[in-house]
Amino acid sequence: MKIRLALLSCLLAVAAFAADVTGKWTAEVPGRGGNTMTQTFTFKADGSTLTGSIAGGRGGEVSISNGKVDGDNISFDVTREFQGNSMTFHYTGKVSGDTLKLKMEREGGEPREITAKRASTT
Repeated sequence: MKIRLALLSCLLAVAAFAADVTGKWTAEVPGRGGNTMTQTFTFKADGSTLTGSIAGGRGGEVSISNGKVDGDNISFDVTREFQGNSMTFHYTGKVSGDTLKLKMEREGGEPREITAKRASTT
């Protein structure tokens, strides 16, 4: 019984120190021709499940899929349609206070580093 209680206490302590990614985050993302565009990430964390969307950039707002939260780490996918072709982008990142560092990868493309700042918690 004491071991179970100790284990439960450790699990709750880890959960208490996990970063809360819920809210809106904005990032200036490099685009074609050296132009930057603002992207807004809206996240809702529910336990280890992450849902939300990305707005801004080409293609308009799109929902995320396969979203996961593991402590301060998050991961999710975004599928966009371009001229009848479907492209999936894989995001992995780490939350540190009001900063979210993301790496975006897609098949056949170079990985991109994105830094987003918390815009709101709602």
